[in-house]
Amino acid sequence: MSPSSLTLVHLPAASLSSRSASWWDGVLGVAAFGAVPAVPWPASVPAISVRMPVLSAAGPVCEAWRSDEPLAAGSHGAIRYRTGRSVMFGSLEIPDGALTVAGGPTAIALQQATEAAYRELFALLDAAGFPGLLRVWNCFPAINQEHAGSERYWQFNAGRQDAFVASGRATAGDVPAASALGTSGGGFALCFVAARERPRAIENPRQVSAYAYPPQYGPRSPTFARASLARPTGGPLLFVSGTASIVGHRTLHAGDAVAQTVESLRNIDAVLGEARAADPQAALRLDELAYKIYVRNAADYAAVRAAFRERVGDRAAALFVQADVCRSDLLVEIEASGGHRVEVAR
Repeated sequence: MSPSSLTLVHLPAASLSSRSASWWDGVLGVAAFGAVPAVPWPASVPAISVRMPVLSAAGPVCEAWRSDEPLAAGSHGAIRYRTGRSVMFGSLEIPDGALTVAGGPTAIALQQATEAAYRELFALLDAAGFPGLLRVWNCFPAINQEHAGSERYWQFNAGRQDAFVASGRATAGDVPAASALGTSGGGFALCFVAARERPRAIENPRQVSAYAYPPQYGPRSPTFARASLARPTGGPLLFVSGTASIVGHRTLHAGDAVAQTVESLRNIDAVLGEARAADPQAALRLDELAYKIYVRNAADYAAVRAAFRERVGDRAAALFVQADVCRSDLLVEIEASGGHRVEVAR
């Protein structure tokens, strides 16, 4: 499978200050994980700093998306973005203070902030001519906690769905890949990849589509597909959503992080089979993807990493971070992408 013009680079945050101006000219955007002490990227680069401790490295780590295409930077409201001819990367951060009302975080504040962020995102995509939202990453604190009588993840889902409806977007079927994870602090952070062409949504035959979950998982279903498949820069590009130990709509292997890791990889493998059926050139294997693995409890990291490497091998780039997962009984979530180049810098 011929790769797209995109490259995903994993590198220590401490090394960013030594990068040349010409290197930054090719950067679409950055997501930093861990305690990043200062903003080490140019102001024109869309970026988020996420309070998720890195488990697989000694310090903060960044994911930098780079492109071979000439890039232009811009802003739309609170969103900063960079575009090439075919792909856009953007980011938005809402400070913690904007998520608090009457002295404490409330579900309604998060719901309103989420809806406002997504409305702004869709307005940008429409204005810029990038209708194909491929992938969204969402991060905010206390994802499993209840405030104002409702779980914060449920309120996030309501705000996201309200924005999809208000912006004339489908809430089932033709929806993007996505993740929503809990951080150890900070506000609401979002980053995304969009394209000139609309992607193909890929579902998993082992799972009920997230947008069709029964109401026991919240009054409003999550609005995302299991994966997005597109050809924005030539070869097939695949983004696999955050994937957990869910079969049908139920969590399996409660309390067993290793078994949940193995089940999550079974689900990703099933998604790869569906992507291959949709586009025979999207013939990716598990060891050809780049991964981010979210582990709820740091004490499980060594066992989760061993289980992951036993099934995927040592070839695949993988970043392990500590984060809360959208269901309180989920201990592990795994996301992946493929069809692009990958670099791991030291």
